[in-house]
Amino acid sequence: MSTVTHARGVERLVQGQDTQDGAGVRLTRVLSHDLQERLDPFLMLDAFGSDNPGDYIAGFPNHPHRGFETVTYMIAGRMRHKDSGGHEGLLQNGGVQWMTAGRGLTHSEMPEQEEGVMEGFQLWLNLPAKNKLCDPWYRDIQSEEIPEVTTPHGVLVRVIAGHSHGTKGAMQREHTEPLYLDLHFPANDNTVFEQPLPATHNAFVYVYRGGLDVVVGDQTTAVPIKRMAVLTNGGDGLVLRAQANTRAVLIAGQPLHEPIAQYGPFVMNTREELVQAVDDFRAGLMG
Repeated sequence: MSTVTHARGVERLVQGQDTQDGAGVRLTRVLSHDLQERLDPFLMLDAFGSDNPGDYIAGFPNHPHRGFETVTYMIAGRMRHKDSGGHEGLLQNGGVQWMTAGRGLTHSEMPEQEEGVMEGFQLWLNLPAKNKLCDPWYRDIQSEEIPEVTTPHGVLVRVIAGHSHGTKGAMQREHTEPLYLDLHFPANDNTVFEQPLPATHNAFVYVYRGGLDVVVGDQTTAVPIKRMAVLTNGGDGLVLRAQANTRAVLIAGQPLHEPIAQYGPFVMNTREELVQAVDDFRAGLMG
């Protein structure tokens, strides 16, 4: 029996832009500055994946953040996190690093491998104005700590945040209510996945293996590999139908409807707050 009666469609398809960040790490910027208001509360999504060490070995040396959260999902690989708050952890296959920058910290993310595949995502999740200067916070979530559920149609769902098919995710956030699912479709074509979504939440799906269709009644929109589908708002959920062995992330959240002011790694609400952030960093107040 279907759990979604008024499914969302695709507003647009987005092809990420190849770029470099950190000390020269090659990645694809899927969600960039021009989509921040449309996909509020999400600020950025980077996808990285390579078996060439030259694409990732330089890592992300020490750098600051203020005013938002970073969520790094490591599909394959090993990366060491250290920050000025005294937190340290090893992010490895299937694990998640969830960091709240709050009032500010500096951190580094450096590979702990010299060969092999490194693949994953980094998502930036905004904080509401009242929490932008909260105490920094950090949690390492190992792969075995991420709840999983298999749907009746055989889709394995890794529930990083939010809820899916009666399963509570590893993380919950009160104000942004993020949903973050990694969907593993089985080895047969045309498998269907349904996910209820609040009508007001902004949502998107990104395909990183295979391909899928977003289904609305008799209409379908194809989402090929390495494309992000920005989903329409309204309705009560989402219906996907995928090729064999497709993998995709589905991300949704409650918009904050607050001004977004960004200068590099600082995301605040006003230009004056950004100037203060830069001054505080230069004064050594972020560690």
